[in-house]
Amino acid sequence: MAFALRKKEILIDILVRLPAKSLIRFLCTCKSWSDLIGSSSFVSTHLHRNVTKHAHVYLLCLHYSDFECLVDLDDPCVEQELQWSLFSNETFEQCSKLSHPLGSPEPYQIYGSTNGLVCISDVILNFESPIHIWNPSARKLRTLPLSTNNIEFGYVVLQFGFHPGANDYKAVRMIRINENAFAVEVYSLSTDSWKMIEVIPPWLKCNWQHYSGTFFNGVAYHFIQKGPIFSIMSFDTSSEKFEEFIAPDAICRSVGLCIDVYKEQICLLFHFYLCEEENMDRDDFWVLIEKRWKQLRPFIYPSDYQKMGISIDNELLMQKDDLIGGVADLYLCNYEFKQVRETGIKLAFMKYGRNELSFAFTYVESLVLLN
Repeated sequence: MAFALRKKEILIDILVRLPAKSLIRFLCTCKSWSDLIGSSSFVSTHLHRNVTKHAHVYLLCLHYSDFECLVDLDDPCVEQELQWSLFSNETFEQCSKLSHPLGSPEPYQIYGSTNGLVCISDVILNFESPIHIWNPSARKLRTLPLSTNNIEFGYVVLQFGFHPGANDYKAVRMIRINENAFAVEVYSLSTDSWKMIEVIPPWLKCNWQHYSGTFFNGVAYHFIQKGPIFSIMSFDTSSEKFEEFIAPDAICRSVGLCIDVYKEQICLLFHFYLCEEENMDRDDFWVLIEKRWKQLRPFIYPSDYQKMGISIDNELLMQKDDLIGGVADLYLCNYEFKQVRETGIKLAFMKYGRNELSFAFTYVESLVLLN
């Protein structure tokens, strides 16, 4: 018996190091391997190793299918085929092409990515917008059920992420109907159902304006403006409690503001128009520590770059638009060492009305949603 258990431990130690593509292929090897790889304990072990050791980490990017495609200036209305691909987080080589998750070229927005899962929905949300959770490496897509709550059409925002304390994946949908009506619903992947949050604090029942947000450790964070006041609203999907953190005094507008996670802390990057260095831009930088904002030294970067987010290695994903080519070049900027790395990855633009959306973010491979 002890020898058999040891053999199984050795097998798990070998399999857990492999990429998802190989593991999915091994599901057909035999029933014992299929049961092992598809078990919740193995899926968790495989994910934990990838996250802690930064193994099987990629950049998930949207680009044109031929990758070197340039816009036809003689006929700019010609539609180019869009392609999702995984690129090496180290060499930036294209590792695999992904099939379109919805099988349709219709524009959609990314509303969160964690542990190998990506949440996608309409660019402009309403209460009836379909919400999908996609695992690109496992080639799995789950469409969330419709809510049974009867809510009038309103201004909707959406966040998605993992709650480690509850060991569950959550989607948070916030609906502002009017000045005195505000609703919050939480979806749980483990129960595959929505729950309406009954208690809403009085300070949220006002005509606030939402701009951007992020999800970290089971808490949804949103940047909001109430009159002249800018603040961060947080909602814990486990305790179902709201908190408000007044933004630093220097933040006086929404343009150029980014909220994300840097070194396991909620951070704010705020574009400052004036910079002493020629052809460079400056972002003021704060992190939230024990419910207080601590200002770090400014982030300086080339003036023709735009922020896209922060990678798993705490580097800023930046894009530089190539207006002639109709693409955007992807760069990684190291805040601490002031280094800029060119990836060679050319991002495509997904058009929605007058808006042009581009996507690039860190992706950690997993088997979540496999069964």
